[in-house]
Amino acid sequence: MPENSWPEKDSYNELEPLDSLLSECRDAINEVSTEEFESDFFQGLAGRRRKAAFALTVIWGSIIALHLFVWGSWLVLGLTGLLVIQAFRVVFARPRPVPAPLSEATKDQWPSVSLLVAAKNEEAVIGNLVKMLCNQDYPVDRYEVWVIDDHSTDRTPLVLEHLAKEYRQLKVLRRGANGVGGKSGALNQVLSLTRGEIVGVFDADAQVPPDMLRRVCPSFERQQVGAVQMRKAIANPSLNFWTRGQMAEMALDSYFQEQRIAIGGIGELRGNGQFVRRAALEHCGGWNEETITDDLDLTIRLHLDRWDIEFLIFPPVYEEGVTSALALWHQRNRWAEGGFQRYLDYWRLLVSNRMGTLKSIDAFSFLLTQYILPAAAVPDCLMAIARNRLPILSPITGMTFILFLMGMFVGLRRTHKEEKLTASVFFVTLLQTLRGVLYMLHWMVIIAATTARMSVRPKRLKWIKTVHQGNSEESFEF
Repeated sequence: MPENSWPEKDSYNELEPLDSLLSECRDAINEVSTEEFESDFFQGLAGRRRKAAFALTVIWGSIIALHLFVWGSWLVLGLTGLLVIQAFRVVFARPRPVPAPLSEATKDQWPSVSLLVAAKNEEAVIGNLVKMLCNQDYPVDRYEVWVIDDHSTDRTPLVLEHLAKEYRQLKVLRRGANGVGGKSGALNQVLSLTRGEIVGVFDADAQVPPDMLRRVCPSFERQQVGAVQMRKAIANPSLNFWTRGQMAEMALDSYFQEQRIAIGGIGELRGNGQFVRRAALEHCGGWNEETITDDLDLTIRLHLDRWDIEFLIFPPVYEEGVTSALALWHQRNRWAEGGFQRYLDYWRLLVSNRMGTLKSIDAFSFLLTQYILPAAAVPDCLMAIARNRLPILSPITGMTFILFLMGMFVGLRRTHKEEKLTASVFFVTLLQTLRGVLYMLHWMVIIAATTARMSVRPKRLKWIKTVHQGNSEESFEF
């Protein structure tokens, strides 16, 4: 894949439309020569690296200061108290009810939908997904399926050519070897060719039910909703420890998605199974081709543009879980870098409270527990050893652990609500929860490593796809 570049902006206008933030970057790239492009590339990443290094320096310096000053412990306890209040709001919030599917009586009012799949060397799975998407219980003239073949070198083009003859709503766009922007570039290239009021995006290994569109579209009835994310579920959970852990991780994510939205916080896009209102997407400038996690970047821009993101727990979209520790390491490193990167890119807009108070508080709480706390664990433990005392962030760590433990258990119960809560089911769920929390410890290591690497080493931004082998489990419960 050709590398992306990030021309660094010197400043942001707080009221500047979000689409201009991306268009100026693209214009800057298009107007320079190859030599200037390479120079801007390294300068842009150096600017990002400087921000990452500054952030890490502040984190380490703050932790050291908290250990050295008497008031450090009191400051941590005060911050813990504020986080506990936010945690209580999250825990006791009532999730929004799942909207009823579209009714046949209103069939002539159903919105038009464009379903997009960016595929590169996906011959093992692309045929299965296309058949699912093309057999939706939805009027054929009101939805279309676009597959962007990103210069595949396997049998993907042949599979798509055969399927295009079978399904008239299937359209294929083939990109050449010089296509830029990775997955984001592929999606942006096809967007102008689509006609749907709502745009859905799927990974090539997705598994969806035939009534998906009828159950997703009602979430867009409120005009402020800019996007809807389907719950992600693992299609091969019984394979090994890593896939079982990912199953619990997805349940935890669904719990926090529902609860955060319920308190007026931030709903997040997860790439696979995401639906975006075209008007919102175009106003935000499309997908960002200068980021490694287009879904997390678009999440922030939608909220900064005052759109809401809803979460749909049923039906889920199934996907393959990575099956080895090495594959998990590479995938989660990309997620971690992209997640942290968005705060570095949009920090001025975030601190300006452009999203609104409730979303800003939620974003800060999430940043603190998911990114800053793991990054601070290293200096905290080193200072604790040097001073023969407990880590000073122990109260926040303990609160986060309890919240995760409870959230994972509830999330697993919600995603398996068809099972009656008997004693045996309770203990099985508890075992899954404990195993999932143990599995989630990898996030501490990954965040610590990623934030350090982002601070010292430049990284060429490109779309690193997960290799899909095809699912061996034939049946899925929706």
